Amino acid sequence: MTLKTEPITINIGPQHPSTHGVFRMRVTFDGETVVDLEPIFGYLHRGSEKLAEERTYTQVVTLTDRMDYVASMTNNQGYILAVEKLTGIEPSPRGVWLRMIAAELQRIASHLVAVGFLIQDLGAWGTPLIYAMREREKILDLFEMLCGARITNSYLRPGGVFMDAPDEFWPALDILLADLPQRIDELDQLLTNNEIIVARTINVAVVEPEAMVNASITGPMLRAGGVDWDLRHRDPYDYYDQVEFERPLHTASDNNARYWVRLQEMRESIKIVKQCIERIEPGPVRPPEVPFLVRPPAGDGYAAVEAPKGELGFYLVSDGGIAPYRCHVRAPSLINLTLLREMLVGGMVADMFVSFGSIDINMGEVDR
Repeated sequence: MTLKTEPITINIGPQHPSTHGVFRMRVTFDGETVVDLEPIFGYLHRGSEKLAEERTYTQVVTLTDRMDYVASMTNNQGYILAVEKLTGIEPSPRGVWLRMIAAELQRIASHLVAVGFLIQDLGAWGTPLIYAMREREKILDLFEMLCGARITNSYLRPGGVFMDAPDEFWPALDILLADLPQRIDELDQLLTNNEIIVARTINVAVVEPEAMVNASITGPMLRAGGVDWDLRHRDPYDYYDQVEFERPLHTASDNNARYWVRLQEMRESIKIVKQCIERIEPGPVRPPEVPFLVRPPAGDGYAAVEAPKGELGFYLVSDGGIAPYRCHVRAPSLINLTLLREMLVGGMVADMFVSFGSIDINMGEVDR
């Protein structure tokens, strides 16, 4: 028996749960099938780009923390690289290795959040989420040793980092690196072949690689479609050209593939951190001649990093003063939402939040 249905439009959001932040979708359903969707942005209105014009170059670091606050270290990294490019500052080697260690630990912490929330978005009990957050807490403990903060770190500075790692940081990092691979394996065993996840994520929210390239989508979402694009490899910054790592690729370009790529990237980040530890040498963490008030010459510059969510770029314009004349952020969370409608239309309402979560966004970065 076929039931007669008629389209109905529902506002979903902008409440925080399930929508991964204050995000609103105006969705039209026919029964339980999504037939149209309009994403609506702008409920957070952080205004970070405008606020940057009233702060010194160093003070802007605190604003970058609060954009993608699940990955503040890499936000620091992208901004600091733009400042160094604009000013011509040559960073100290020890400072570069330390910020690479911080950035890769941050990548693991960010991916743990994305992977942990997968089964939560599916409506299942959150044991894997608790396991993922447990390991993330250990990384935040290390961040607290580095800079005294756990989430909004403000650790990086033009020329390197704010301060050197304390003596107790290194043995704690060794313990984490020894333990983390088996914890990732544990998540793999819990999730990858879980019948709920297999049934609900494979061939769901498939996005064509060509469409993602045309929409400028980057990061794990793009690599889940088989496109080998990673700025650490394609356009190396800091000392990424001195370390070896693989770029995990999938070809299915569905929700399951996006989960799988993030899981594998955590393993590669562990390899990078170990190589950084082998190469780091004693020395200053930033050049002593770099002033507290950086004053770049008039001009502009753009620098981008491979953040956990994709290409994160900062474009700065200087008028020769102690604050940016203009600041613009190329936020992957915003760009990766470009094909949200194409991902969700034709799917079921039960899969909508899983597909949305598979993009892995942070609203602080979207409405920056």
